[in-house]
Amino acid sequence: MATGFDSSGRLPDFFTSTGTSSFTQFLSQTAPELLPGRRPLPPGLSADVAPHGTTIVAIATAEGVVMAGDRRATMGNLIASRDIKKVHPADSYSLIGIAGTAGIGIELIRLFQVELEHYEKIEGAMLSLDGKANRLAAMVRGNLGAAMQGLAVVPLFAGFDLSPADSGRAGRIFSFDVAGGLYEETGYEAIGSGSLFAKSALKKRYRAGVSTEDAIRLAVEALYDAADDDTATGGPDVTRKIYPVVMTATAAGTHRLSDEEITTVAEQVVQGRMENPGG
Repeated sequence: MATGFDSSGRLPDFFTSTGTSSFTQFLSQTAPELLPGRRPLPPGLSADVAPHGTTIVAIATAEGVVMAGDRRATMGNLIASRDIKKVHPADSYSLIGIAGTAGIGIELIRLFQVELEHYEKIEGAMLSLDGKANRLAAMVRGNLGAAMQGLAVVPLFAGFDLSPADSGRAGRIFSFDVAGGLYEETGYEAIGSGSLFAKSALKKRYRAGVSTEDAIRLAVEALYDAADDDTATGGPDVTRKIYPVVMTATAAGTHRLSDEEITTVAEQVVQGRMENPGG
């Protein structure tokens, strides 16, 4: 992009002229090489050369949504990281978690955060929750080439819907496939290698209208069950004090549980499983 600057150091015209409200579209026109899916890759599969993040769960509650993610990243049969953070705020009222190639996933999250912030600055209004999900789907679709070579990223998106028309379903959850397919989920959803076990746990325990406090406990228990059967999912690490990242999105905005709050919940779950290992 530096080649677009003149000797006076002034910004090129495309930085100062009226443009699109989509930051990713702006990049595709001015510096496409900065987009994750537009970078050239060597031939062959690359899945085993980068750390992969795993299980994320989201639960719709009476007040909004809860999203939680384990902390483990793997590279083949090795634990690449024990304390990766896979759940982040997308903006003031929505959350995003990622499973798949960790580096691309974190970059996708940051780009999506800028995308939403850029839209709000240009348009003077926040995108609807459906609009945010559609923007994210387009970004996932843009990574399809890398996904076909093993560097796949699949997000989980959830948030509090500010639209009056959807006041009956304040918390909404959206899942995606590697081709950018967008699907709205009912009640709860999980992604990643441990998702089958996490959803099986939630299927028996989830009830519509669950409180945020109860949903937090359900999310931690679901991740515990996923770690019990999936080696790529990390369970509560009592020795190192490493516990899941848990966030909420409600009418009050997004909130990440403090270390003290999640420690209390995780240790209660672990103690309960010591008394009843089967849950």
